[in-house]
Amino acid sequence: MKRYILLLVLFIAAFSSCKKDTPFDPVKQAAADDASIQAYIKANNITATKDPSGLYYQIITPGTGAYPTKNSLISGQYTGKLLNGTVFDSNSIPNDPLSGFITGWQIGIPHINTGGRILLLIPSALGYGNSKSGSIPANSVLIFTFDLTGFNN
Repeated sequence: MKRYILLLVLFIAAFSSCKKDTPFDPVKQAAADDASIQAYIKANNITATKDPSGLYYQIITPGTGAYPTKNSLISGQYTGKLLNGTVFDSNSIPNDPLSGFITGWQIGIPHINTGGRILLLIPSALGYGNSKSGSIPANSVLIFTFDLTGFNN
């Protein structure tokens, strides 16, 4: 009898400790991202433009010449960080297709010309979404400073 009671208690404990995951709501996440980006912009006195996609950007230096497209091979340097200031990557791109990068880059980088610098404030849906990527937590707003040194179509 004691064995049955013990099994029953273990069974109840196992099921009562199961956490019910709330389903991911992209609309709520987009609203949370937008509020976080707007707070960051205000706290850092940034004058940014909001793209219809939800991406915010600030052209620091416009550059000169033609604009790259999503199909361009781009060269440049970048630094990526989270809203809390944690730098997760800083690197150079030698000559890679813009179409191979996150959607936020594909939307934002074509706003500058060669020699240009842009600040991108990327909502999670245009970054890595609700998936973790390396040291980047799921649903993270991403901040990139990108210097475009060249491109080829």
